Formats: sequence, structure tokens, C-alpha cells
Amino acid sequence: MAADKGVKVFGMWASPMAIRVEWALRLKGVDYEYVDEDLANKSEALLRHNPVTKKVPVLVHDGKPLAESTVIVEYIDEAWKHGYPIMPSDPFDRAQARFWARFAEEKCNAALYPIFMTTGEEQRKLVHEAQQCLKTLETALEGKKFFGGDAFGYLDIVTGWFAYWLPVIEEACGVEVVTDEALPLMKAWFDRVLAVDAVKAVLPPRDKLVALNKARREQILSA
Repeated sequence: MAADKGVKVFGMWASPMAIRVEWALRLKGVDYEYVDEDLANKSEALLRHNPVTKKVPVLVHDGKPLAESTVIVEYIDEAWKHGYPIMPSDPFDRAQARFWARFAEEKCNAALYPIFMTTGEEQRKLVHEAQQCLKTLETALEGKKFFGGDAFGYLDIVTGWFAYWLPVIEEACGVEVVTDEALPLMKAWFDRVLAVDAVKAVLPPRDKLVALNKARREQILSA
């Protein structure tokens, strides 16, 4: 298709933020070229397309680059209007989805990352704090299959990485954050997310992801 010509994604195989862009494009049925970046040795193309934050993901559509995964996902929904609907059609529901996406990004992600860098009692405390934060987010799932209702939508794309990466982080850190007891709705949602074809198609190999996260954690703890 001519409209899809020149769609390129700069990502990194283990990045839960970059995968959001691939999920959105796959839901829309858009063909794209994927460029896997070595973040220790970023390509000239990545730095040229994103000189501001120099981070992945970057979407380049017909030569025009866009950065920041949530911004890119919204753009994909608008640029390919007639495909799969990612954002809710109702303005109030759209605003709510953005509100919860920001909550997940600013509060939940911030509560999860320190677990990776700690041990013992401090880590146990952080696990409890992260569970409280995820419990708040879980209220947006009540009575629904997905955050987007019956279909996998914008908020599911933003938070969907939890379903695959969190169990990996739990294994690497020797903790349990999302359990049937603590977060039953979220745990059930994990299974539904991982059953979505667009999600399954681009998940990185689990053993490789566990090994990378274990190595990173050891590096941080020994620093």
C-alpha cells in the first residue's frame, strides 16, 4: 500500500516501550521495517531522527520522525484511521484512557523499577508499594476483559508490557508482585494480553530476556 510506504521503527529487542509501537502497527495491519538498535552504540540514523532524547522507539513515516512511544501510538491510530480502532471513539473515554496511561507511566513504572535495584527488607517494602499502585490501576479493569473494554486498546498497549516483562523481572529478582491473591483482575488480564495475535507475534525470547535482566540486576547490585 502506498500509504504504508516508508514506515520504519527504531527499537531495541528487549525494550518494553519500543514494542508498543510494533503492537499498534500490527493491530492496524501496517507493514514496517524494524531496525534493532545497540543502545551502547547508537546508530547515526537514530541520533539524526531523535536528536532530542536520543532514545528508542522512533517511528519514521514517509521520512518524518516521531519519538516517545505513547505519542507514536496515538499518531498511528490517527494516521491509519480506517484500520483497527486503538483509541476509544468517545471523547470522555479517550481522556480516561490517557489519564490512566499517564498514571501507569508516572506512578506504576516508577514504583516497579526500584524493585530491580534492591534486596531484602527494602525490596519487600517496594513490592508492597508497587502492588498498591497496581491495585489502583486495576480498578480501571473492573467488569472488563481489557482496559479498552472487549477489545485490546490504547491503555492495553501502554500497560501490556507488564504481562510479559513483569514475570521476567519477578524471576530475575526472586519476588512476586502480580499474584492471583494480590491482583486477581490484572493476573487474568495478563493471560488475555498474551493471547492477542499482534502481541504474541513480536515478543522477545523469554529466556534471553530473563538472562539479560539477571545480568543487569547483578551489575547494579555489585556497583
